[in-house]
Amino acid sequence: MPLFERAPVRIQPFFGYRSETRLTLSARALRSGKPGPHTFANRGRMQAMRTMLAQFASREVPGLDVRLELKSPLGIAVDHHGVTDDEGYVHFDVALDPPWPLARDPEWEVVCLHWLTPEGPHCIEGYVLAPGKATHLAVISDIDDTIVETGITGGFGAVRRNWRRVLAELPDERIAVPGADVFYGALGGGAVLAEPGGAGAHYAATHRPFFYISSSPWNLFSYLVAFQQSRKLPLGPLLLRDWGLNRATFGSESHGAHKRAALDRLLAFYPDLRFALIGDDTQGDLPAFAETVQAHPGRIAAVFIRTATGPFSPEEIAGQSLIEAAGVPLWLGDDFATGSDFLRTIGISTAGETAQIVKTVQKDHPT
Repeated sequence: MPLFERAPVRIQPFFGYRSETRLTLSARALRSGKPGPHTFANRGRMQAMRTMLAQFASREVPGLDVRLELKSPLGIAVDHHGVTDDEGYVHFDVALDPPWPLARDPEWEVVCLHWLTPEGPHCIEGYVLAPGKATHLAVISDIDDTIVETGITGGFGAVRRNWRRVLAELPDERIAVPGADVFYGALGGGAVLAEPGGAGAHYAATHRPFFYISSSPWNLFSYLVAFQQSRKLPLGPLLLRDWGLNRATFGSESHGAHKRAALDRLLAFYPDLRFALIGDDTQGDLPAFAETVQAHPGRIAAVFIRTATGPFSPEEIAGQSLIEAAGVPLWLGDDFATGSDFLRTIGISTAGETAQIVKTVQKDHPT
């Protein structure tokens, strides 16, 4: 396809994360235009549509050698090499030996990805989230219909019905779930992601690390980040999916399976952290969270479910019962304003600890 062959090879880094002993980061090599949230700058409806279409029309670049440049907290440069797969993805799972110490509070660390084309060498900066050594609680949130209606995970019919929102609306035009910014700000607190400053640079993150799970495709990464930035939501690594036009992608069971696998991955990666889980009742979050509570006793500090679709299904009722039986505080509300109200009434600060959130939820929904 000559159109794509003439396009430059670029790399789209996704947000990574690390502990003291392990770092993980993924990226994708594509032939397309310039990446990043700034591509969605408000330049008109047609430009927005072209930008969104470009996210799906890009051609993957397999077999590309990629070098990941890291700098330890002591300033020691470390390189790791990877090769993109058939879909253009490259995955780095790096053992940090000896362990890399963490700062007291969560930080974004800047890394660099390097690659070579006939035009010469290239590099791009990426971000890795490092929870602080004083961190006791992190937050894992759903995206789809929890903070924004993505309109892209409800099957072929939903994609068709929502094509205009997905293809034509700019991130800052999308309607956020009411109260999400205040609620998430109360849970997270602290700074948003700053501008990059070279490998080894550090920037403050929210006081409680945030991770996001979505059934949306990786093609929407920069779009979703731009939306979060426009709403001042806490930024954090996004665990998205590689899409195929098949039942494995659009089947309702696949959404729950993806979320459960992502939850298990994060809990295994951070065995010393407890997590608050945030979701809604549109795509099986309650049963998925219940299974996580059951599989990881003592690791879930609280569950927040925004109720939006009416009476619970039998699976959701069973999930609610399981969470409550495990003694995990469960908040159910039709919008996040209610959650924000009771968070404020007990004075949760941006440096609050797990006990404060648990106390809050228990006060509103005693078990």
